[in-house]
Amino acid sequence: MREKKVNIRMTVKKQIKRALISVYHKEGLDAIIKKLHSEGVGFISTGGTMAYIESLGIQCDAVEDLTGYPSILGGRVKTLHPKIFGGILNRRENATDQDQVKLYDIPEIDLVIVDLYPFRDTVASGAGEVAAIEKIDIGGISLIRAAAKNFKDVVIIASKAQYAQFVQILEEDGARTTLEERKWFAKEAFAVSSAYDSSIFEYFDGDARSAFRLAEDNPMRLRYGENPHQEGIFYGRFDDLFDRQLPGKEISYNNLLDIDAAVTLIDEFEDITFAVLKHNNACGIASRPTTLEAWNDALAGDPVSAYGGILVTNGVIDRDEAEAVNKIFFEVIIAPDYTIEAIETLQQKKNHIILLRKNGALQKRQYRSLLNGTLVQDRDLNIQTAVDLEPMTKKVPDKREMDDLLFANKVVKHSKSNAITLVKNRQLCASGVGQTSRVDALKQAIEKAKSFGFDLRGAVMASDAFFPFPDCVKIADQAGITSVIQPGGSIRDDRSTAYCDAHGMSMVKTGVRHFKH
Repeated sequence: MREKKVNIRMTVKKQIKRALISVYHKEGLDAIIKKLHSEGVGFISTGGTMAYIESLGIQCDAVEDLTGYPSILGGRVKTLHPKIFGGILNRRENATDQDQVKLYDIPEIDLVIVDLYPFRDTVASGAGEVAAIEKIDIGGISLIRAAAKNFKDVVIIASKAQYAQFVQILEEDGARTTLEERKWFAKEAFAVSSAYDSSIFEYFDGDARSAFRLAEDNPMRLRYGENPHQEGIFYGRFDDLFDRQLPGKEISYNNLLDIDAAVTLIDEFEDITFAVLKHNNACGIASRPTTLEAWNDALAGDPVSAYGGILVTNGVIDRDEAEAVNKIFFEVIIAPDYTIEAIETLQQKKNHIILLRKNGALQKRQYRSLLNGTLVQDRDLNIQTAVDLEPMTKKVPDKREMDDLLFANKVVKHSKSNAITLVKNRQLCASGVGQTSRVDALKQAIEKAKSFGFDLRGAVMASDAFFPFPDCVKIADQAGITSVIQPGGSIRDDRSTAYCDAHGMSMVKTGVRHFKH
């Protein structure tokens, strides 16, 4: 904020003479109070905040002494009074306002420091309705809006996130602020209030989705958007999900898309699994007894596309895995833990982004802006198991084939449509993704698998949508593939089933389509 205003900062500064402070979180407040006190600023407060100010050895006036009314209704009404809001909202250069202030003996309030009851955290904790409703702030949100509206005369600090900027002003200029500074704090205050109201609306709206409200703070400015000529910003709490293990280059727009694709894919697997992604698609993935084995077989799936890819695992990275992955160039690596030796090894190469996965939950809804609106859908959290599958053929998959079918189905679910995945021994042999024809996707996958030396005899095939004709199962059979998993539901399912029966193939259906665009 301060850097931006160097060239436009006005010379006229308003003196802060009286501050109203009422906060739920008091961390970091002492430095502000002490500095304001040293500048001759007087204080008004309530309850716990007043006791906190007085514990610092600083005199503080009680709100109830000013208003003539005590805190009532279990604390629901404390600051809602004309002497408080008149002190904030009166326009210093408006003669009528000033006449009324004098008439009703209303003291001017030049600074408001307030935060809001933790409504979102209370709901997230699983608290019941009574507890959640009591955390809907009334006085605080009203003070924020009043002070922000009158930014020409009043400073509003609406969150402890703004303490650092305010302390900087106090240290440089004392208890004096410019119009630009007050307007900046007002803008931040309305961001706080709008996000707060959005979370309350979402709570009451539940799953009705009667309106779209989304408020995210903490902007992460990216190097650029999808392409260098596009601006890119990520809004959200990235640090809730990941810890960066080493300083390095900035995370890019495309990195974030790949990171999201990587974690949603790896979350499908319980066994130790390693995946390599490129442009949101898995180009290699394998489940094995050890992380190192999983890495070696994931890389074998497509060692060419792995260059510059995103690496993700649900296993621990130690020195052996770090040395192995360091043999190629990759953009990002994600794991639930790293040994010290692994970090030391990985930092030998520059420009890696090393992320430690936390236990934070991903959003359950997905959003996409298009045309003049926003698309909203539930995240595809459907995971099929063996009991969910329905045999379509006389022959049923054996144990190994069933394991591979489930594996292939998880991978195709996270591949761009039209998509086909070929799997053998819980290793991705190849995939065909993003094709306009399912036949082309299959041919692409077969050709790619053969180019990397895979023997597809005994492999399985997964499709993200049904087969309208038997051409795909015929091509798969000719390549040596013995078992197929697909959603089913085509009016011509019987043709594909008949071909499989005639050629000794097994096929099962999930009943669930997994389109991904």
